[in-house]
Amino acid sequence: MNYTEVFIFSLYLIFMIAIGVWFFVKDKNGGEKTYFLGGREMGPWVTGLSAGASDMSAWVLMGLPASVYALGLGQMWIGVGLLIGYTMSWLFEAPRLRSFSIVAKDSITVPQFLTNRFLSKSRALQVICAVVFLIAYTVYAASSIKACGTLFNTVIGMDATVAMYMAAIIIVSYTFLGGFSAVCWTDFFQGLIMLAALFIAPIFAASLIGPDAVSHIPTDYFNPYADWRDVVSGLSWGLGYFGMPHIIIRFMSLGSQKDMGKSAAIGICWTTLILVFAVLVGVIGRMYLGFDENISKNSLVFIAMVRQIFPAVISGLLLSAVLAASMSTADSQLLAAASSFASDVYKPFFRNDKATDKEMLWAGRFVVLGISLTALYLAANPNAGSIMALVSNAWGVFGAAFGPAIMLSLFWKRFTFQGAVAAIITGAVVDLGWFAFLSSTGIYEILPGFFASLIVGIVASLMSPPPSEEVIALYKEATKYED
Repeated sequence: MNYTEVFIFSLYLIFMIAIGVWFFVKDKNGGEKTYFLGGREMGPWVTGLSAGASDMSAWVLMGLPASVYALGLGQMWIGVGLLIGYTMSWLFEAPRLRSFSIVAKDSITVPQFLTNRFLSKSRALQVICAVVFLIAYTVYAASSIKACGTLFNTVIGMDATVAMYMAAIIIVSYTFLGGFSAVCWTDFFQGLIMLAALFIAPIFAASLIGPDAVSHIPTDYFNPYADWRDVVSGLSWGLGYFGMPHIIIRFMSLGSQKDMGKSAAIGICWTTLILVFAVLVGVIGRMYLGFDENISKNSLVFIAMVRQIFPAVISGLLLSAVLAASMSTADSQLLAAASSFASDVYKPFFRNDKATDKEMLWAGRFVVLGISLTALYLAANPNAGSIMALVSNAWGVFGAAFGPAIMLSLFWKRFTFQGAVAAIITGAVVDLGWFAFLSSTGIYEILPGFFASLIVGIVASLMSPPPSEEVIALYKEATKYED
């Protein structure tokens, strides 16, 4: 056990909890909107960096580099697809989603927005969304908790299961206490740590590579076009951004429409650098470390590289980035799932829309606790799969189910409530069905799921009665909205 690294980790974890306590005290009289959306008062820097950090979980420091390390440059298309999708979501989706969510009865969750967008009295959409949220976010959060267990097991020899429990307690603590504001501010600092770590590690490792390092690597390793399925599946990852609730909710939280451009520039620049250096960690790690089955299987290329190169004080700081990546995504996922269940299921169905702000605050906190326990159980299961696999599964479901419905609701006034319900169900079913029965094709399941959802959403809307004059008026008002 390296006590210097343990000390650095401890300081980092204490700092994260302190942020949660600070916002717990600061917002103790706040309500549902404060806990789940920060009162729509987030600034451009916090919004831009937290949107990126909430997306780039431990897979960007462990899963993606390990995939490139083991399989070659063909895996870089995942990064290319993500960058294209992230950029398009900021440029096209973000401005309209913020405006529409405000005009649509000041919606604070994605299911609320989709229901209010059509002025519907039916709760069907909110229930469907909440069910998908709970399932997919539990899997997603499990990947982050598992990454924390892998880190502590590798670095300090702690039992991986014990480490997962400890990480879950830390994440739940500041999310439970501080809500959306704590999550965004911790994500802001964690985004800076992640960028610094991914920037420093491959540069130092590259300077230490021997002259014959490339000769031991298969020739097709450096060919990004070795398999067309890698290109198609990698690029399709970008489709996920349009329906990823814990990311797009940042668009809704921004304090001013005028800050949208600045937030977009910050978020896109950060993500570009993160993805470029994550791929470099995989390539340079393969040349510097050689191929090791244990490193590949347990996604340890970044961790192994850092521990071999740097003294304990520096490695402790850089490895804190893995904690940062895990926590910055897990907290956002927990809060998004909690907000959906508390606001879209508990409040209307269990309390008949009569719950007080304080009651909703605590309902959300207990949902966070429940999801965390389930995710912890899944992460500790030895058959749960790799970090990359868990992220891939959850990402596909969200992108296929919600992406088409949200984009159609923002850009097509003829889109209907029936079309939205059909699109969400179709996307989730096709995505899961493809994963279960057709994953052997090598095509990522989000691709067929997304386009099936898009087509069904359009067809179902055209087959159902057109939107009412009130819904059309809401659409027009939202497209012209200014603060």
